[in-house]
Amino acid sequence: MDNNNNMSRAQRKISRNSALSNGNGGGSGKHPFLKVLGLTLMIVFFAVGAYGFRLYAQAQNSLGNTYKALDGKSPSARISDKKPVSILLLGVDTTDNGVRDSEKDYRGNSDTMIIVTVNPKTKKTTMVSVPRDTMTQIWKGVGSNTKKIAKINSAYNIGNEESAVVTTEKLLNVPIDYYVKVDFNSLKKIVNAVGGVDVKVPFSFSYGDTGEKESHFKKGKMHLNGKQALDYSRMRYEDPEGDYGRQKRQRQVITAIIKSAASAKTFTRYQKVLNSISNSMTTNLSFTDMQSMFINYSSAAKNIGSDHLQGYGSMINGSSYEIASTKELQRVSNKLRKQLDLSQETLSNHETKLNKYNEKLGFSFEYAGTQTQNYVTTISTTTSSNSSVGSTGSTNSGVGTENESRFTGSGSGPSNY
Repeated sequence: MDNNNNMSRAQRKISRNSALSNGNGGGSGKHPFLKVLGLTLMIVFFAVGAYGFRLYAQAQNSLGNTYKALDGKSPSARISDKKPVSILLLGVDTTDNGVRDSEKDYRGNSDTMIIVTVNPKTKKTTMVSVPRDTMTQIWKGVGSNTKKIAKINSAYNIGNEESAVVTTEKLLNVPIDYYVKVDFNSLKKIVNAVGGVDVKVPFSFSYGDTGEKESHFKKGKMHLNGKQALDYSRMRYEDPEGDYGRQKRQRQVITAIIKSAASAKTFTRYQKVLNSISNSMTTNLSFTDMQSMFINYSSAAKNIGSDHLQGYGSMINGSSYEIASTKELQRVSNKLRKQLDLSQETLSNHETKLNKYNEKLGFSFEYAGTQTQNYVTTISTTTSSNSSVGSTGSTNSGVGTENESRFTGSGSGPSNY
């Protein structure tokens, strides 16, 4: 019986081996490379899956620390709903660790303020700069009006991101869904992380921050590294267009960063990009929001339009201000609301009321002479000299358009930009 069992096992082994060698047993013997290919694919899929999970975990860890909700405002669900969104970009003038000139916890001003709208349906992104010197009423938060007239860049200093967002909303009657605050000095790290940016330099100039080597720019196309991009974005005194020219160059750099970040080569540098952002960025975009934007809104990054809010250059107590006319405020409001699929609404806020009041007193946004005009910031039957803004006359009295043709006035604008 044992011999029979042993014979059976031997016969079965011979039979099985014979079948395999003859191509039976599921056909794997006929195509042995399929077994190798299948095993290889399994290894690749496992490796890619593990790598993808590691990327996801590292990205979530790096970007998770950047989240900061806005007080008094509920988180927006527009990204999850795949609706058009608005984002306020804030560039602040502190260093990465919040120290400037040996002053710890220095908050600074948001000297760069750009409203970005992204519409996944029209596949279009629009960037509109708000001049840092724009005169406006400052709101500290939702329902908290300071009733103080100041430069819009001081809103961040007064009440953090909440104040900057709400003040911008009130000025233009445009809802701001999200904000992204980035320390301006981190720009060079971000640019380096994406491998540099390509820009078209409008005119030749040199610039370097105090104590640093100057960067030299030649009119025409240039590829900029991080330090060059920062210097390119900072210079304003030598620009014929003053701060408006600087705003234009900042939008150039941001557009170039977006295009570089969307390229395949940046994927290999993902960790450098994340590290450059995580230590110097604050936003109310959650990690899930960022994922959804990458998946559902990336096509809009291929079509980026540029614009700005145009002001009338004026002086107050030796400082320059930009006063936006009601017509210009309405134009920008209409444009942004259209990008967000919102209907147009007639602006009625403190700024439009001040404009109407001052125009009754003889102030003109079309004025191109050299005589000083007074612009009062307090509506009353009796005006006070302490509440007036003296204009120097302005070359900035035109209306800004997307192609940047804005100078329609003549005369000398404020030199103290």
